[in-house]
Amino acid sequence: MKYLIAGLGNIGPDYAQTRHNIGFMVLDAFAKASNAVFEDRRYGFVAEMRLRNKSLVLLKPSTFMNLSGNAVRYWLQKEKTENENLLVVVDDLALPFGTLRMKPEGSDAGHNGLKHIQELIGQDYPRLRFGIGNNFPRGGQIDYVLEPFSDEERQLLPGRIDTATDMIRSFCLSGVRITMNQYNNR
Repeated sequence: MKYLIAGLGNIGPDYAQTRHNIGFMVLDAFAKASNAVFEDRRYGFVAEMRLRNKSLVLLKPSTFMNLSGNAVRYWLQKEKTENENLLVVVDDLALPFGTLRMKPEGSDAGHNGLKHIQELIGQDYPRLRFGIGNNFPRGGQIDYVLEPFSDEERQLLPGRIDTATDMIRSFCLSGVRITMNQYNNR
């Protein structure tokens, strides 16, 4: 069985440690734990790995956040992967920092990366939402998501990223429902 795990973010050193790039950070940690290496491929950086009897393709789109759908659609088609075996890892302003929520489907919730994916493949695909909080003044959303995490958040980040990688593993081995039941309220 084949899975596509897409972590959303923006390419380049200016964005590397920003809140909007938590999808990239989670995939980097997941790949590192399995000694998988990302290669610059069409529409993104791709790593391939095995997890028991599952084949995983990890994708960090190089299309920038607002055009993430181009990369996700291309790799879904190339790998002949069904939407139910796609997991998109994405930052979420509506959740407090470090809160992790897996959902089997849903709206874009105002997230431009999810919005573009849904324009191209629909909204029936699982996603792992990583809370980044919303501690910004009115009108400051763009600056907030493109800023690095605070010192306090950086101290907590490794543990939350580890839990997110556990959730990816559980998604591939046990499915979205079991993973939601096991992790969504932790």
